[in-house]
Amino acid sequence: MQQKTNNLKRLIRMIKKILFIVFISLAIQLQAQNKVKIDGVATVVGKNIVLDSEIDAYKLELLQQSDGKANVEDCVVLEKIMRRKLLAHHAEIDSVVVSEAEINQQVQRKVQYFSQQLGSQKKMLEFYGFETIKDMNDEMYQVERENMLIDRERQKITTDIDITPEEVKRYYNSLKEKGNLPELGSEIELAQIVIDISPSKEEVDRVIARLNEIREQVKNGESFKMKTILYSDDPGVSQNSGEYKITRNSPFVKEFKEAAFSLDEGDMSEPFKSDFGYHILLVEKIMGKERVARHLLMQPKISDEVLNKTKDSLNKIRENILKLEITFEEAVLKYSNDKATRQNKGMIVNPQSGDTHFDLTRMDPDLYSRVSSLKEGEFSDVFYEETREGKKMFKFILLKSKTDAHQADLANDYVKIKNLAIQKKRDEEVDEWVKDKIGDTYIKINDKFKDCKFKNNWKRN
Repeated sequence: MQQKTNNLKRLIRMIKKILFIVFISLAIQLQAQNKVKIDGVATVVGKNIVLDSEIDAYKLELLQQSDGKANVEDCVVLEKIMRRKLLAHHAEIDSVVVSEAEINQQVQRKVQYFSQQLGSQKKMLEFYGFETIKDMNDEMYQVERENMLIDRERQKITTDIDITPEEVKRYYNSLKEKGNLPELGSEIELAQIVIDISPSKEEVDRVIARLNEIREQVKNGESFKMKTILYSDDPGVSQNSGEYKITRNSPFVKEFKEAAFSLDEGDMSEPFKSDFGYHILLVEKIMGKERVARHLLMQPKISDEVLNKTKDSLNKIRENILKLEITFEEAVLKYSNDKATRQNKGMIVNPQSGDTHFDLTRMDPDLYSRVSSLKEGEFSDVFYEETREGKKMFKFILLKSKTDAHQADLANDYVKIKNLAIQKKRDEEVDEWVKDKIGDTYIKINDKFKDCKFKNNWKRN
């Protein structure tokens, strides 16, 4: 575990060095075009460069993804990276569209995930070595933008690729003949019933009254910045005192952006509600399409009485299902508050794969601890959960199905084998595209890689 943590820290340090390219890219491109030797540059592909440190970082990533089984020879890894840079370069040439809103949404999703895993934004920033959330967002933005360009270009190249059942069968038989049938890990499918915990009306009224009180104090000359430091429940307040730069494409909740863009410079909003709680917001500066705004967030407290009442209610629902007084699916539709699973019979979708199967060895540790001992058809106990936004809930989980680890079988694992087969076909199509585009692209490889035996003719220059 310690070794993995050390590797991750090294990987992050290397990635940060790679991202510095963004700020010096124009100078490097000019030098590359003039064929000036650049220390630490492994290759130039179009207008993109690959640093030696990027090769080291990608090695670690491949090792972690493959549990140490990947081939991480420098030449092999360099060709994989060059292939990605070639896709990114031609995505720009082909005017592949990746919107700022999409990138920001992905960045925000990952920042939230890292923050949850490490316990707080402060711990996250310390772990990854950033001074502020803005610094981290800015660097992650460049990484996610390139990843999206690569994915879109691949989709464009392979958009017409399809596969027939006969091709799937041939692919399976070829793997079987070579003794290369994949081993599939133990997988489970999960469903849930969720009941949100809502504060009492009296508590909501108290919070709104307190925000109005602070609002009047600020109008009378007291410091709004100091109020946010003292009273805001925003976890980022220690880093930015509640101040944010906002555009219409920024990854903030709708209510927050609506408030910011409905006010003139110097104006302060009435209290308003979002999924995070209740806010007041002051527009400090308007700069074209951007607003500099400061907000104060208060989250209503949940009393023990409300917590116990909600938990008892969900325990009663669980009991009624076990007594066969209502089916699980009927209870989901009647009682569950979770929008993502309510219309899907409670089934939880794996965000990594996009389907309902979870590999037991790759699950979130908290979720694993709750379901790993369950048998098919069994329920977990009712438990409490809270999102980063502060949304509180009780839930219980049904282990819908469980498949033990096994060697892939065509009859039982057809969908997985089909996905592997079509992925192979798409990779082959991209291989042909790469061979063709190498001839149309400026490529310069450092002399220290001159003896590499690449699959493709990258050294044609």
